[in-house]
Amino acid sequence: MPLAETHEIHKRRFGRNFGTALCLVGFCAVVFGLTIAKVREGSMLEAHDHQPRASVLPISEELSQ
Repeated sequence: MPLAETHEIHKRRFGRNFGTALCLVGFCAVVFGLTIAKVREGSMLEAHDHQPRASVLPISEELSQ
């Protein structure tokens, strides 16, 4: 027998906390899965930082010689 009886409100609070924890874990799993899928896609991951990128610049004749 426990030293103190668990009050009914603690049981309800535990259920809500458990549900919130499951939702948080599910959200983290979705974000992790999307991150892994994006990395495994194999495309160049370049951020849009308003700077010219070498991969989209036209090839000039001077550089190719």
